[in-house]
Amino acid sequence: MFLFKTNPIKKLKKAYMKKLEEAMQAQRNGDIRSYSLITNEAEIIHKKILQLEAKRPR
Repeated sequence: MFLFKTNPIKKLKKAYMKKLEEAMQAQRNGDIRSYSLITNEAEIIHKKILQLEAKRPR
């Protein structure tokens, strides 16, 4: 029996792209405050992705 491990990097990348899309929509709607907050959240997710990629064995 095979057990598949979930890839946390893939999950984080999906969340990162979703946040960028939300930020773009907020900016288009003229809600700059929300745009800034969502962009900040996306940057935090991106930093987590970079940390996990650095720890991943090659």
